[in-house]
Amino acid sequence: MLQQSAKGAAYLSHFKQAAFSIVALLFVFCTYSVNAAEDKFTFDTPAQRESFLRLTAELRCPMCQNQNIADSDAMIAHDMRRKVYSLLKQGKSEHEVIAFMKSRYGDFVHYQPPVTAATFWLWAGPVLFVIIALIVVVRRKSVTPPEDMAAKLAKADEMLKREKE
Repeated sequence: MLQQSAKGAAYLSHFKQAAFSIVALLFVFCTYSVNAAEDKFTFDTPAQRESFLRLTAELRCPMCQNQNIADSDAMIAHDMRRKVYSLLKQGKSEHEVIAFMKSRYGDFVHYQPPVTAATFWLWAGPVLFVIIALIVVVRRKSVTPPEDMAAKLAKADEMLKREKE
């Protein structure tokens, strides 16, 4: 009996050590993967850092649904952040970086698309819809019932009075 209890205690001790080792190993792997997923960028000046943060917030991830590249975890967003960083390190201005990204990914990549002949209807469409709707509503309200309507209403009242009697 004493031998079984000693074996059980030894087994429990080995089990605890193995479980602790597994948990420690998982913790190391988890922290490594978190650090590997983060982009590490160093800037020469605080102004460069501010430009980087502003640009990554202004540029849209082409893969994600309405998410900027600063918040996106898609691979293309990682690539775009690295490209923004490299262009800023080369001394490019914010406008040049935006122009580069637009030429590569199209106007969709920028949250402030330009007004062009192709996008004019996107800007003017809602305004035109509101104006046309107002015109229709005003015209419908301004239509006056014909004068016969008063006579028809009087006849209807008479018919109701007769039915009640």
